[in-house]
Amino acid sequence: MGGNNKGHRRRFGAVRKLPSGRFQARYAGPDGVERTAPQTFPSKTDAEVWLTRKEAEIHAQEWTDPDAGKIAFRDYATSWMSERTLRPKTAQLYEGLLRLHIFPAFGDKLLIEITSRHVRQWHTKLLSDGGPGASTVAKAYRLLRGILNTAVEDDLIKKNPCRIKNAGVERPEERPVLTVPEVFKLAGAVPPRFRALVLLATFGSMRWGELAALRRHNLDLEARTVRIEASVSEMKTGKLLTGRPKSDAGARVVTLPEIIMGDLAWHLQRFSEPETDGLVFVGEKGAQLRRSNFTKVWAKAIREAGLPAIHIHDLRHTGNTLAAMTGASLKELMARMGHSSTKAALIYLHAAKDRDRAIADALGEIVKADLGKPDEADHGSASTLERPTDTERPYGA
Repeated sequence: MGGNNKGHRRRFGAVRKLPSGRFQARYAGPDGVERTAPQTFPSKTDAEVWLTRKEAEIHAQEWTDPDAGKIAFRDYATSWMSERTLRPKTAQLYEGLLRLHIFPAFGDKLLIEITSRHVRQWHTKLLSDGGPGASTVAKAYRLLRGILNTAVEDDLIKKNPCRIKNAGVERPEERPVLTVPEVFKLAGAVPPRFRALVLLATFGSMRWGELAALRRHNLDLEARTVRIEASVSEMKTGKLLTGRPKSDAGARVVTLPEIIMGDLAWHLQRFSEPETDGLVFVGEKGAQLRRSNFTKVWAKAIREAGLPAIHIHDLRHTGNTLAAMTGASLKELMARMGHSSTKAALIYLHAAKDRDRAIADALGEIVKADLGKPDEADHGSASTLERPTDTERPYGA
């Protein structure tokens, strides 16, 4: 009954003692291939416990081929990109994130070698001084997590090592909101051919790409609407690509305020391409708008208007904020902004709520000033504030 070093055959798997005195465990996987445990064990019992757990994984259909994840992350990520239909701008973003921020840390590692500790160290390093910025780090983390989620679905790894809470959440800095007079001051500072662009970006809540793709037939001056159904992306190569908005909600019809319709009519007569499907906005030489060419025009207008350094996208941000302040509902804001998610619209609703509180506080200060002393505002007085008695109140009040 004495033990021997040739191995002990069990119902599932086998354990054998090595010359070193440690124990080795082997088993046949669901695919019939015999496999050895990746580590040896100090005792026979430890090896048998490991085999019991492995058997339970197979019965629960949670077993993964330990050799399947022996793929370099670079190769898997490249395949992951090729298997997806991505918008050109998105593909360009992902390729840049992989090349600059992800491959240097994980490109040569096998999928099964990437641990949560590796991910934490990588994330901390990216966020350190001199890193790419918090927003870029969040994008890179989301991309890494997405690729490894697919690796889990493909049964190449058991768990995703990306487990840093909220690491993929972007927290962009608070963007400035222009006042209405500042919007019109800026509209007067840009060259005349771009005045309508400033007004439409603001009061139509339009993105730059949507403005650059806008055609004459998309504007209905009588109905005061703009139909947004395309967007232009400028690639790093300089190539301009026109396609559908980035989401189904991005294709929308926005009603415009009466006050800017005269500017739009004047612009169509003077600057737009004459054909029915002609571009509404073109450059000084008649070419399609490029953000890269417009930057100098924009910077000069900002200086002349005496405004702080703002982005073109801040005009849309201003328009969204003004729309929220009108009392628009969440669904109405989402439709106007072209968002399928409530997240962005809720931000503007909260901003409007905060503004409403500021208005209420200002009203309170006016009341206090008119009533005199603060304690009179709190408690009232017979000479300044007559309160109705119960018999004077309207029925049901």
